Amino acid sequence: MSGDQLSTVLMPLLLALIMFSLGLGLLPADFRRIAAQPRAFLLGFACHFVLLPLVCFGLLSVFPLPGAIAVGFMLIAACPTGTTSNLLTYIARGDVALALSFTAAASLMTIITLPVIVTLAMGHFLGAHQQIDFPVGFMMIQIFAMLGLPVSLGMLAHRAWPRSVQRFEPLATRLSTLAFAIIVIGALVKNWALFEQNFSVVAPLALALNVLMLILGFAVARLGRLERRQAVTIAIETAMQNATLAIVIGSTVLRDDALVVPAAIYGVLMYVGGLVFAFTVRRSAPPVVPERPDELIAPR
Repeated sequence: MSGDQLSTVLMPLLLALIMFSLGLGLLPADFRRIAAQPRAFLLGFACHFVLLPLVCFGLLSVFPLPGAIAVGFMLIAACPTGTTSNLLTYIARGDVALALSFTAAASLMTIITLPVIVTLAMGHFLGAHQQIDFPVGFMMIQIFAMLGLPVSLGMLAHRAWPRSVQRFEPLATRLSTLAFAIIVIGALVKNWALFEQNFSVVAPLALALNVLMLILGFAVARLGRLERRQAVTIAIETAMQNATLAIVIGSTVLRDDALVVPAAIYGVLMYVGGLVFAFTVRRSAPPVVPERPDELIAPR
């Protein structure tokens, strides 16, 4: 399979598989739970969709990078939380139900927020003449096809065939993990020269962004008077991004290989900060029974 076929056909299909498996593990109750704890969700929304892009933009202002690489950072900051956050929340003894609810809602809200943030970033870092050459609405449709539709189909399958889905979920999780690995490895192989050229400057900034958001997410949640388990969850949800989506968007929608470099590097390094944070806060946390341990999804 050629590099173009990998970008335009295989990657979107693999991402759809990942998001479908997420939908298999979701119930309408996960969305209704948001109404039951609106303060936690609103603080999480502020951290993820407002604070994260602002912090990323601030870092890029202090440590300037080439235009396309800078846009790639804003792309990863604009993506929804990755479902790896559910697993890390479980490890850290956070609020798993809140993590599931936020992951589901963030994936749908990104359909609107991501095109806006990326369009503004391209205008700022690349210049007005190099902005996206198609309407923002078209990007929203593409993102819905890659995110909203597969998640919705997964939820419908869960509702229609709950027993079959329960048996299929372990296999879906393994297939999704494999899909994630294929996408990241494919991006590395296809753009190896770009990675070699930019790794030394991108990796420190990616790690700094991840660590900063873990700290700030936790601090904002505590200042907002959330209890400790919810604060841990907000921190993880703020820092763990859907790097797979960023890679696919950069390759297939924006068609610029340089945009996937920050996403692929962040997609690997975020596990370093995330796991250190999870195991650190776990030491001081009392044991808890997870709300829905059977619904944890593998890394995306």
